[in-house]
Amino acid sequence: MIRLTRRYSFPAAHILANPAFSDEENCRIFGKCANPNGHGHNYDVEVTVTGPVDPETGQIVPIEYLDGLFDEVVRERFSHRMLNELERFDGLVPTAENIARVIHEDLGAAFDDPRGATRLAHVRVVETPRNAFEYGDMP
Repeated sequence: MIRLTRRYSFPAAHILANPAFSDEENCRIFGKCANPNGHGHNYDVEVTVTGPVDPETGQIVPIEYLDGLFDEVVRERFSHRMLNELERFDGLVPTAENIARVIHEDLGAAFDDPRGATRLAHVRVVETPRNAFEYGDMP
């Protein structure tokens, strides 16, 4: 098996707050990130797929396919948006941990290798230079 990791990015905003908590509790748990006006990040996302090398192309998946899938499933839905307002985050605090999980679930569900051999293995979301979050098979 080979692993391919492709890097992407998108800007988005969020408010870290659980609607079931009081404002004071949200501030205690999430600090300045619970600001009701929200704040934004330029998220970097690494998408890792794994599978055998196709003997005809020498690739595990065409890069253009992966790029198009990321654009459709993630970038078009999340870029320049307030993540809290998206249906996909109903009932979820849009932490980077949850963003990584949602991206993995959504890309995994949309990934369609006609050979059935290549699959989404791992998603890594870099929120800040100091914070990165990973979901899926660990390398």
